[in-house]
Formats: sequence, C-alpha cells, structure tokens
Amino acid sequence: MRGEESILALDRSERAGLPLIMATTSSSESLSVAGARASEHRVLVFLSFLSIYVIWGSTYLAIRYAVETIPPLYTAGVRHLCAGSILLAWALAKGLMPTWEQIRASVVIGFFFFLVGHGSLHWAERIVPSGLASLLIAVEPIFVFLLSSAAARTWKLNGMLLTGILMGLVGVGMLVRGTVRAPEHGMMLGSIMILVGAFSWSVGIIYSRRSHLSGNPLLLSALSLLTGAVMLLAAATIAGEARGFSISQVSRKSVLALGYLILFGSVIAFSAYSWLLEHYSPTLVATHTYVNPVVAVLLGWAYGGEALTMRVGLAAALVVAAVVLVDRGTNRLQRLT
Repeated sequence: MRGEESILALDRSERAGLPLIMATTSSSESLSVAGARASEHRVLVFLSFLSIYVIWGSTYLAIRYAVETIPPLYTAGVRHLCAGSILLAWALAKGLMPTWEQIRASVVIGFFFFLVGHGSLHWAERIVPSGLASLLIAVEPIFVFLLSSAAARTWKLNGMLLTGILMGLVGVGMLVRGTVRAPEHGMMLGSIMILVGAFSWSVGIIYSRRSHLSGNPLLLSALSLLTGAVMLLAAATIAGEARGFSISQVSRKSVLALGYLILFGSVIAFSAYSWLLEHYSPTLVATHTYVNPVVAVLLGWAYGGEALTMRVGLAAALVVAAVVLVDRGTNRLQRLT
C-alpha cells in the first residue's frame, strides 16, 4: 500500500476514536500485503522467463515427436487452430474486436509466420534433428537486420554487427555442410527448408513493423494464428497428407507432443511473452533467442538421442554468439540515431 494510503488510514482511525496502535497495526498489515504482492510479482517474472526460455526451447523436440505419426502440415495446422481459438475466445471475452485492416494484416502475417515459417519447420523435422533445426532458426535476427536495412535502403554497420553476421554465416555453413555427409536422405533439403522458413518469418516481422497497425497484441496474434491455421490445413489437404493417413496410426507420444505444443508452446509461453513485453524492455525479453537453441540442443541430445558432436557444439557457439552480437550491435546503432 502506498504511503498516502497509510496516512489516510491513520486519519480515519483517529476520527473514529480508535487507539493509535490500531492505525499502526493497519499500516504494518498494509506493508505486509505490499511485500507479499512484490514477492508474487517476482515469482511471476521468474516463471514467465522460465516459460519463454525452456518451453520455447523444448518445442523443437516436441515438434519432432508430433510429426513422427501425424502429417507435418496437419500437425502445424491443428496446433495453431486450437491455440488461435483459445486466444481469440480470451480476446473476445475481454471485449476486443478486430478491424478489417487488422484482419487483412493477419492474413499476410499468417502466411509468412505460420504457413511458410512453421510449415517448413514441421515438414523438415521429420528428418532434421531438433537441435540442428533450432540452430538454423536462431539466425533469424541476422535475416531481420539485413531485410530491415534493405527495406529502409540504409546500410549502417558497426564492428559488432559485422562480426555477428560473419560468425552467423560461418556457423550456418558448418551446420549445412554437415548435412551433406549425413546418412539420412533429405537432410540437406530439410535444412534448406528450415532456412527458408526462418527467412519467411523475418519477412513477416518486417511487414508487421512497417504496417503500423495498432491494436491489442493478443487479438492480432489470435487472428494470425487462425489465418495461418486455415492456410496450413488447406495446404496439407492439397499436398495429399490425408491420403493413407488414419487416426489409428497416431501414437500416444505424438498426441501428447501436439497437446504440449498447443497448451504450453502456443498458449502459456505466448501469454508469458506478451506479459513480459508489457513490463520489461524488448531487449531483455529477446534474450530467449540466445537460450532457446542451447535448450533445444541439450534436450535433443538428452532425450531425443541426437548426436552432440564437436562440429555441432562449435557451430552452436558461433550461432549463439552471432545472435548476441547482432542484437547488441543493432541496439547500439539505434541509440546513435
């Protein structure tokens, strides 16, 4: 409770003829409530950061498990349809209503983010290990910087940015080169498709920034998830994923993985992400992009039987360091302009 509220409580106690000790007790209780609320806030902050660090890092392994027995585009489509419906119901319950401009923008964002971005990731993870997929996705900040510079037609660099871009390219080159020698058929194509998806996601980020749409992020995300889900389900049907597919073929592990992606990956972690953006700087919240690949690689190694070789470890260190340098270099440029 604020100080002026304690003073008012004291004044009310005196006017009521109560002893001064009662007012002091009331003030102490108010301080206790404030302390309890501060403690709850710290717990909420910790759990929110834990969500975007660990849950988002674990979704790569969950995708791999889900697409083992469920067609990949249907997996992504059902995941986003369920998550988008939950978030839309939440937004409507809060009295939020979209405009036609927001609906049109959500179609564009749904295409770049979910149809191409997530569709290619789910498709590729039938072959590509989850740890490798997370490292390839981690280069998105480099794509975002290059695309934003091209869109603004201004190329400003500093030492951090240039070093980060070069390190990221070297790290990705090491990862893709390793897929050429991989015994699994289609590893090279799968890795390229993941990079295409990362590039598409970056295009979506640039579009969302330049569209200058205002509105509640919860509502916009729900609409984008739903439009992306419709496109994914249509693409899955056109691609023939329904042919030869039977619900009886779906394993319990795939069902649990899909449920995890819907509830934890899309609803809980996204809600935590949105809450953090409202209370903390985007730079601090963006630290999840450094942690997610590390979590994904370790989980893939510990639970997915994925090899953690010296080449993968070195490439991971280069990619994560590159993302840190690009992020800090971009922030330094923004402070100078």
